[in-house]
Amino acid sequence: MNDNLDYLIISPHPDDAELGVGGTIGVLKSEGATVGILDLTNGEPTPFGSPVIRGKETDEATKILKLDYRKNLGLKNRELISNLESRALLAEEIRRTKPKNLFVPFWEDIHPDHIEAYELALGARFWSKLTKTHLAGEPHFPSKVFYYFSIHLRIHPKPSFVLDISNHIETKMAALNCYESQLITGRSKSFPTLLDDVKDRNRYWGWAIGKAYGEPFLTREEIGLKSLGNLA
Repeated sequence: MNDNLDYLIISPHPDDAELGVGGTIGVLKSEGATVGILDLTNGEPTPFGSPVIRGKETDEATKILKLDYRKNLGLKNRELISNLESRALLAEEIRRTKPKNLFVPFWEDIHPDHIEAYELALGARFWSKLTKTHLAGEPHFPSKVFYYFSIHLRIHPKPSFVLDISNHIETKMAALNCYESQLITGRSKSFPTLLDDVKDRNRYWGWAIGKAYGEPFLTREEIGLKSLGNLA
């Protein structure tokens, strides 16, 4: 396990982080940052998956993304809930990995697990800084939260910023292709496939900033810049 991560991505199920942040992971790794994913559930049952299949798919994607850390918190798929027990488990993992920043699912969706993951992540972030508590580990408070999109609604949220992932789009798509049971098996093979849709949306966000591909993010607090030199 890698302590003192620069970025920790909270993912309701294996593949959600890759869908929303897959290209950004490549950007961050290329800059020398330490990046991890914490999957809250194993995502099962699903029509074409199993715990074993999902585990193998996740391991393959993890290698492609060259993550510094990945763990499954072992909460129950389809029954994810932001209760005190789950909050404590997640807060303890934040205290162990000590991320400077968190990526958290966007709060609006039709998938209950995604909504609960958002609530759970924010509650755990607050709890992770507490003293005089039963929680294991030393207090830690991630300074920033970025909200990513891995949603089932056909909506058009207004992002706070779009990150240029042009040099890492193929790595993202390779990682997503690992999740065959979720994104390929049993789905239409005619154009556009689900993976075509994912790539096209990243192309759209790239177009929005004058680049080839991009990933959008929201923040609820202002972000300070030391310079305008790195703006796309």
